[in-house]
Amino acid sequence: MTRMAVNGGRQMRIVATGLLVAMAALYIAARQFEHVHPAVGFIRAFAEAAMVGGLADWFAVTALFRHPLGLPIPHTAIIPRNKDRIGETLASFLRDNFLTPAVVARRMARLDVAGAAGRLLAAPSGGDDRLRRGASRLIADSLDALDDERLGGMIKSALTQRIGQLKVAPLLGQLLTAAMKDGRHQPVLDALIRWAAHTLEANSAMIHQIVHERSGSIMRWTGLDETLATKIIEGLDKLLQEAAVDPEHRLRVKVEEGLMTLAFDLQHDAAMQARVDRIRDEMVANPAMQRWLDGLWQAAREALLRAARDPDAVLAGRLGEFTRQIGETLRDDPGLRHLVNRFARRVAAGTAARYGGNIVTLVSETVRGWDAQTVTDRLENAVGRDLQYIRINGTLVGGLVGVALHTLAVLF
Repeated sequence: MTRMAVNGGRQMRIVATGLLVAMAALYIAARQFEHVHPAVGFIRAFAEAAMVGGLADWFAVTALFRHPLGLPIPHTAIIPRNKDRIGETLASFLRDNFLTPAVVARRMARLDVAGAAGRLLAAPSGGDDRLRRGASRLIADSLDALDDERLGGMIKSALTQRIGQLKVAPLLGQLLTAAMKDGRHQPVLDALIRWAAHTLEANSAMIHQIVHERSGSIMRWTGLDETLATKIIEGLDKLLQEAAVDPEHRLRVKVEEGLMTLAFDLQHDAAMQARVDRIRDEMVANPAMQRWLDGLWQAAREALLRAARDPDAVLAGRLGEFTRQIGETLRDDPGLRHLVNRFARRVAAGTAARYGGNIVTLVSETVRGWDAQTVTDRLENAVGRDLQYIRINGTLVGGLVGVALHTLAVLF
């Protein structure tokens, strides 16, 4: 309750009480001078009836919140004695009039949620853009306030689970088949052949050494081991050079046959798929992979925070254009707007059906948990100003009734 409302209620209480005191003073004065002129009798009747009306309404208003004059009069201090029932009644009122699925759906049917969202997203900078800036700050603050370790663990667990459920082998087989069908594997083969040629040249000395160690003494004594190693290297180099320039070379054909077999096995061989799945699981369980997932989450979180804290930069880029296009589509497409509004209506009604009872219970238990003085103070501050008007009106109306009755007595 705001301080202004509390002060307003206190001021009106002073006015109502002052008016009652004024009527009492006026009544005493009129009784003293009633013999001076017959008109004074009307003043006395007005003041007398006004006191009665003011006192009656003072008693009624005070009896709502406390015992008048501290006396334990029956049926007074009504609100403190019935605060639990008030909480239950308030909760029942909310449940029956606001939180039933039928009521929520009926009220949601009057709202154009999609149209409002579309106008908001499609609005240019300025004007309604302030709402987006506020929403941006809210998102940034909410994301920043979340438990980073717990949320990161949830994200990493979800990613790990999704990767673990991914059937990698059939996907790789389909990709390899499509690549070979379009000839996209040829640059890879060219690169492999060049790599093999360079590797052969760089390791020629090692090949000579291996042939020398595994040759017999006669071959080493006659020098045939060196000749054999040279022939092996020259033969392999010639094979690679021919394969590099001839697309139909037998080496390329053999490699392509092996790739086609691999692609088929990846898609249809259960044993091959199981081996790929084991490799996938080992990669996911690897600590380096887990560290990579942690870094991926941190990078995504920091990017989201930067975007949310700088809405101008986001709205000026591709994401901003995409957002505006979504807003224009929601705003201008009646069919899509109808679908979104129906979805929003169903979500709201489902939320009311699922959580309405919890909200009602929360209201009643909250009121039940308040002490009687808290309930009394809050309600009195909320409606006290209007209740003091009742006292003022009762005083004035009572006075007018007194004048009317005195007039009838004089006339008849």
